[in-house]
Amino acid sequence: MKIMLINNDGGGFADWVEVADGTTTSQLFARHIQFGSPKDYLIRVNRLPASSEQELTEGDRVSITPTKIEGAVHAA
Repeated sequence: MKIMLINNDGGGFADWVEVADGTTTSQLFARHIQFGSPKDYLIRVNRLPASSEQELTEGDRVSITPTKIEGAVHAA
């Protein structure tokens, strides 16, 4: 099945990707984010926050956004 993956990590990209039926958000994360832990990212499915075990369905829009931007400094 095809889903829209919006990856906001680093340079970012958005594209339709093919995934197997029954794929979960954590499986998708492991396949597309090589370095990092899901706890450091906000994962949304169809604009709503998703659990790590949410199963994806045909046509879902998944966005993966880091919660901390590397190199960013907290303003005092």
